[in-house]
Parts: sequence; structure tokens; C-alpha cells
Amino acid sequence: MSKKVEIISVGNELLIGKTLNTNAQWMSRRITSIGLSVTRIIVVGDTVLEISAVLREALSRSPDFIITTGGLGPTFDDKTLEGIAHALNSQLKVDEKALTMVKKKYISYAEEQGRKEYELTAARVKMATIPTGTEPIPNPVGTAPGVLTKHKNVTIYALPGVPSEMKAIFENSILKVLKVSAGDFMFFETSLFVSRIVESEIAPLIDQVMHNNPHIYIKSHPMGTERKPTIELHLTTTAENKETAKKRMEIALSELTSIIQEKGAIINTVKREK
Repeated sequence: MSKKVEIISVGNELLIGKTLNTNAQWMSRRITSIGLSVTRIIVVGDTVLEISAVLREALSRSPDFIITTGGLGPTFDDKTLEGIAHALNSQLKVDEKALTMVKKKYISYAEEQGRKEYELTAARVKMATIPTGTEPIPNPVGTAPGVLTKHKNVTIYALPGVPSEMKAIFENSILKVLKVSAGDFMFFETSLFVSRIVESEIAPLIDQVMHNNPHIYIKSHPMGTERKPTIELHLTTTAENKETAKKRMEIALSELTSIIQEKGAIINTVKREK
């Protein structure tokens, strides 16, 4: 089985619909593409008890990785690290390594503006105040460091919510760890676009193919209307190596194509990608 990852997105703006959760979508796509499985994506508000509760719940399932996004900044509602500390029964303290990272950022900002001095305010020190037993992760494009900790067999990463900062830390510091954990596991996907068949007719065909190919997952995505049906059939599999994944996919695709055409459907395009 591939290693499991859970994503926790923190922010009231996500819950009220002001902000689209693009961070979770981007990360889940990136994580899946390298052979790991995202088993849950949870959105929670900016409260310590809520963050703590969902983190403890996630830890109870013992995924290999938990990644949080959001809530690492300088404002009053940035409470992710406090929530993590509460969940792990640890304390928050100013971390000298994290403080050095924050200082360097504000020194560089001051120099860019032609100033020699910078002010290390309480709000800025807050970004260097992290749970005991955790490690700060450099933020290449922003100010707030990411945070790494481990609890038993679970690795926890806390990343900023600003997409550019989240992506930079993920690519620079986390991706290589996830790739090592994934080992030789490979993710494959294929999309089959069909017309002249409605979803209710294709549903039992999907069930049949998935029953015959237990390692293949098929999801139907209607794109047209009942009168002019067009459906995308998205086939995915994760296997221990490229050859196995490819063989599984070809067998399932051949079977699905055959039974769909027997029903009078038209196959418009087949999009193969890894």
C-alpha cells in the first residue's frame, strides 16, 4: 500500500466561502502524482480547540504525514501553531533558529527600501514562536517559517496559507522527503471521453470493470446534458512500479472501452497521463 497523507486547511475564510481552497487542491495533486495517497482533506476555522481536535483525530488514524496550511502569520487569528502545541501537549516558545530566519527577512526588506534599521515587533516575533520539540523550515519567498515535528510514527508539516509560500516550502523542503517515502510507487491516470450514453447507463458498466480490476478506480464526470450526454471516465491506479501500473491500466481500459462500445456509445478521445 502507498503511504498516507492527510491535509488540514486552516482558515475562517475557507469556511465562509470567501477563499477557494486551492492549496489543498494543489498539494493533493502533487502528492498523488508521486505515488502517495491523500486520504483526507479537512477544513477548520481559526480556533485553537478546533485545530487541536482535528489534529488529534488525524493522529489517531496514524497516517504517515499530516500537512497543515494556514495560520502561521503575525495576526491574532493565526493560531495553527498554538493548536499544534495544544494537541501535542507542548508549549510555545521563541525559537532562536526561527527568529534568525525572521530577522534576516526583515533586514533584507529594510535594505530593499533603503533603510538601515528594522523593527522586530511582537507580531513579527510571533512568527518565530513555535511548539517545543519542533523545527522551523526556511520560507524562500515569505517571512513565516514552516514547522516540522514528529509524533510517534507521524510526520507533521505546518505550512503558511499564502499559496506562493506554501508551494515554495513544499517544493524545496518537503517534496524530496515524500518522494523517498513513496519509494517505487507510481500513480497512473487515464481519461476516457464518451458520448451517446448517460451516466445511469454507464454506472453498472463501471461497477463491472472495477470488480474485474480491483486495483483500478473509475470515476464518472458528466459534462453534457441528459439529451446530449458527454461523460469523462477517469481511471486511476497506484502500483508498486511503473510496469504494473501501466499493465493494470491497459487491461481495465480495454475492457471498459469494449463494453461501452457494445452499448452504442461513442468514444471521443482517450487521454493518457501519469
